Amino acid sequence: MEKNDKDPDLHHADDHNDKSKEEEKADIVSDAPPPVDVHHEDGVNKENVDVGNAESDHNQGDNADKVNSPLGQEEAPTPEIPQTIESLSEELDQLLTSLSLHKEENKDNTEEEKGGEDGYFQIPQFVGKFLDLFEDKLSKHDSAGDSKTTTWYQDPEEVSSLLEAVDRVSKLMELLLNTKSCLDHHESLINHAGSIQQRAMAFLEDEFRLLLEESVIKEPVVVTEDNNSSQQDHHSDSQDQDQDQVNVPEDGDKEIEYPGYSEEVVVLLRKIVEKMKGAGYGCECREAYLIGRRNILMRTLKQECEFEKVSIDEVQKMSWGELEREIPIWNKTVKNCASLFFPGELKLAEKIFPEDKGSLFCLITHGLAIQFLGFAEAVAMTKRSTEKLFKILDIYETLRDSFPAMEELFPEELRGELRSEVTTARSRLGESAINIFSDLENSIKSDSSKTPVPGGAVHPLTRYTMNYLKYSCEYKDTLEQVFKSHSKMEEEEEESNTERAFANQLMRIMDSLDGNMEAKSKLYKDVPLSCIFMMNNGRYIVQKIKGSAEIHEVMGDTWCRKRSSELRTYHKNYQRETWGKLLGFLGHEGLMHNNKIVKPNLKERFKSFNATFDEIHKTQTTWVVNDEQLQSELRVSITAVMIPAYRAFMARFGQYLDPGRQTEKYVKYQPEDIEDLIDQLFEGNTSSSSTATAKRRT
Repeated sequence: MEKNDKDPDLHHADDHNDKSKEEEKADIVSDAPPPVDVHHEDGVNKENVDVGNAESDHNQGDNADKVNSPLGQEEAPTPEIPQTIESLSEELDQLLTSLSLHKEENKDNTEEEKGGEDGYFQIPQFVGKFLDLFEDKLSKHDSAGDSKTTTWYQDPEEVSSLLEAVDRVSKLMELLLNTKSCLDHHESLINHAGSIQQRAMAFLEDEFRLLLEESVIKEPVVVTEDNNSSQQDHHSDSQDQDQDQVNVPEDGDKEIEYPGYSEEVVVLLRKIVEKMKGAGYGCECREAYLIGRRNILMRTLKQECEFEKVSIDEVQKMSWGELEREIPIWNKTVKNCASLFFPGELKLAEKIFPEDKGSLFCLITHGLAIQFLGFAEAVAMTKRSTEKLFKILDIYETLRDSFPAMEELFPEELRGELRSEVTTARSRLGESAINIFSDLENSIKSDSSKTPVPGGAVHPLTRYTMNYLKYSCEYKDTLEQVFKSHSKMEEEEEESNTERAFANQLMRIMDSLDGNMEAKSKLYKDVPLSCIFMMNNGRYIVQKIKGSAEIHEVMGDTWCRKRSSELRTYHKNYQRETWGKLLGFLGHEGLMHNNKIVKPNLKERFKSFNATFDEIHKTQTTWVVNDEQLQSELRVSITAVMIPAYRAFMARFGQYLDPGRQTEKYVKYQPEDIEDLIDQLFEGNTSSSSTATAKRRT
């Protein structure tokens, strides 16, 4: 056998006074007892059976050509039965049982008894052979791991063989180190076994780390039936790139949830943990898991959510454009962590480290949870501006809706800490949101621009304010909660005001906007245009409110009816100021004397009417009414007043003008022409007058 070839001098210990290196190795393997007439009788101890066999085999091998059978024929050498870990395991188990009993029997002995001959325990040579074979197995897998040709954990039999061998070596080391006679007489064997155990632990730690990193099925976070085909195709590609990857289960209907390990891999990881912990290497295993899973989690968050950690100082230094891009990423990350990633980490840790009680999960995730809250507080501390309101409310809602589920994953002591941090962050965000929303009222009041909007169109401040309020009211429930929970009300204010704090603030903003528009309407020297301006802005406000169920609910029907009534008043004022004067030219006064038509007065009346109407048309075609309904209402009301009056005037007095040149000179418009021209008003088109004239003459 191999051992006999390497150590031929094992059986000639009596021929030498000083031990050679081969004899030192024999001490490791055979562990002969100290010189107490070791080779008495036949020179072979019964327990050290391998040594005797090895000697016999060695002598036979050396004299194979000289030994003949009784018949005078050369006898074939007896074939050697190769020893394997499996074949030696049963013997080693028996030895471990005997050693354990020996330890128990001698644990109560006195120091003198332990040092005597009766306390000695013989270690057979096959123990050394077992250790050598185990070391060869580790070397083989180390070499295979470098060339990526195979993976031991893909073969269930090899997994069982290797882990059982690890277990036996660990038990052997424990018994050797805790048995005094072994410590006294088998130091070389202990060193040899300890070295191999360390190598085995290093191997398992590396494989544990490799399994964590490379056995994740590289698919979307949750694989559903809709993308089973892509799952299989993608996995096929990734297998070509990495031979160590665990196969995806063939069952296409089976969902693979984060973190994406197959059940077989999880079981193997748990077994490795058990073996390393049993050997006293539990801390190293925990550290490997902690570092591996923390890196995988951060890598997953970057791939799935584009998330990267940023410090409070970095947030404070970001421009709003940068921060505006970061906040949606933060929201998505926190929501996914609360619903998917953190629960997945907790379940995985519980499966691989059943007795851990969540400590590893906390080490992996707690710092990240605190960092999430730090980001939220940093945003709340940035300089206030109206455009930040909605992003701040998004963060507030995420903390309110998603963080409680995350908190529940942690043990009670950490849960309380997180709740306190969340409360602080929400309070700061809420106060910031209230201040930003209230700043809108101040910005409206301070808008003192003196330049009127051309054509009496909707003022930009009205558009901005109403769009801002409409968008704000999409967060109505949240804003109501924010105002109720975080507004700093004066002590004397009633509780009902607190309940309606948001609605009251919204009303104040609307009142401020009304006052501002009223002041800006006075910038127009033309009263009718001032009325058009107020109608445009008022109609825009009403339409925005009616178009948003949330803001309409806050403002109420009473407010909307009041505003509509004000619009009708502006409409009447406009019509009176513009068309009332024109209607005055269509009256009968001053056109008759002694029941006769005074033609010069009639001609002058037609000329005045034409000139005034032309001026109105020229001016008001440049005015702007963008709301189609309001534009139509104005035109219809003007037509309803003007056309009947003009038609009656023409019927009554048109006949008194001489036909021909005189009629063409003074009767410039027919009723149909007036109606067409009215339909051109309020379009903001400066060229409409000339176009209408050309159209009229064709």
